[in-house]
Amino acid sequence: MSSKSVNASRRAFLQRASALSVAGVAAPWALNLAAIAEASAANATDYKAIVCVFLYGGNDYGNTLIPYDASSYSSYYNLRPTLAYARNSLSGTVLTPATAPLDRSGFARQYALAPELAPLLPIFNAGKMGVLLNVGTLIQPTTKLQYTNKTVPLPPKLFSHNDQQSVWQSSAPEGAASGWGGRIGDLFEAGNGNATFTCINVSGNAVFLSGNTAVQYQVSTTGSVPLAGLHAPLFGSAACSAALQTLITQPRTHLLESEYTRVSKRSIDANQVLTSALAGAPAITTPFPDKNNLGDQLKMVARMIATAGTLGAKRQVFFVSMGGFDTHDGLVSVHPGLLKSVADATAAFYAATVELGLADKVTTFTASDFGRTLSGNNDGSDHGWGSMHFMLGGAVKGQRYYGVAPIVASDGPDDVGQGRLLPTTSVDQYAATLGKWMGASSSDLLSLLPDLSNYNISARNLGFV
Repeated sequence: MSSKSVNASRRAFLQRASALSVAGVAAPWALNLAAIAEASAANATDYKAIVCVFLYGGNDYGNTLIPYDASSYSSYYNLRPTLAYARNSLSGTVLTPATAPLDRSGFARQYALAPELAPLLPIFNAGKMGVLLNVGTLIQPTTKLQYTNKTVPLPPKLFSHNDQQSVWQSSAPEGAASGWGGRIGDLFEAGNGNATFTCINVSGNAVFLSGNTAVQYQVSTTGSVPLAGLHAPLFGSAACSAALQTLITQPRTHLLESEYTRVSKRSIDANQVLTSALAGAPAITTPFPDKNNLGDQLKMVARMIATAGTLGAKRQVFFVSMGGFDTHDGLVSVHPGLLKSVADATAAFYAATVELGLADKVTTFTASDFGRTLSGNNDGSDHGWGSMHFMLGGAVKGQRYYGVAPIVASDGPDDVGQGRLLPTTSVDQYAATLGKWMGASSSDLLSLLPDLSNYNISARNLGFV
């Protein structure tokens, strides 16, 4: 069999395997993957990166962005009296936007950050951080009546951790083969000097960074992860290491063996390239918080961004994460510490991008499984739906709110039960705004985000970058 035939067969095998794995979950999504392959490659001449900070477990939105105007605060307190922040403890973190956010009734609302998020306040006040109100997984714009009567399609398996994490990251439930971060990477990897460094994960595997062609490259908080047996002499013998490298990288005729050796060689080559690039990158003097794993991850992202010129990277998508947000209990004792870790890490990362002179080229955004119930269960909150998230970076049109402020009321127009917010902004709109900033065309975005076509053209770009 010729090498051309082998490559064609390997590609066909991988494409069929991907399609079959997805078809087992949702057949229509397999058709969308076929359309993604036809998305045009995008060329970029400047540098841009997006960084997803995923908060695993479902972050409690009520104690992250707290209603502060008198009416909303009173409703917030009455719904969770054992969990609520005291209003006088919030005076130092009240947000003062250029324009107050409005709820669906047209009333202006006011919010404060949780006190532990105080490190983010100067970034907001400097116009480099925005707040996205009530965003969550949706298939199309949905009213409370439509939700109650089940007259519109809803995201699959609402309130399930694994599935909603996947829907957030990929637009499909658990088992999806690609995520929208990876699909953005598909568009730009051909224009990067080394396609391997297009989608980079510093926290482990996540569907968010898996593309149709782009493959997420996983690194640790200290750098690339070398293959065991090659990092140091195997059994104390350099000859053994050399023999191992030859064994796992030599050409094979069997499709699976050939793919294995290709991946092994890519890993070995990438380790050498990245290790050299990091060694020659400018030092970052911005202090990152100690004993903060999210900070360690973001410091690694900053170091990799510093190597972008050496690697020839024009567009990069990064993923970092932090767990512990499934606060069914211990919300008052656990959640503040989690928020402090997020604030300290993301504030340091933003400062590092300023130091590198790339703050306007890097946009960081938060995401999570879902929000939580505003009604408490004495010691915590339960799985919810819509939530509040932050975007920060030099290109962010900050000191502003985006989306519609939810009305804080039990069984109110934005509440589908226990303070579960019915999202008024979809993850697809969130993703499309970031994708557009990265340089994806309107037609590309419709391929990358299968449900985006359910939204009016004017509503697809939220305008925060």
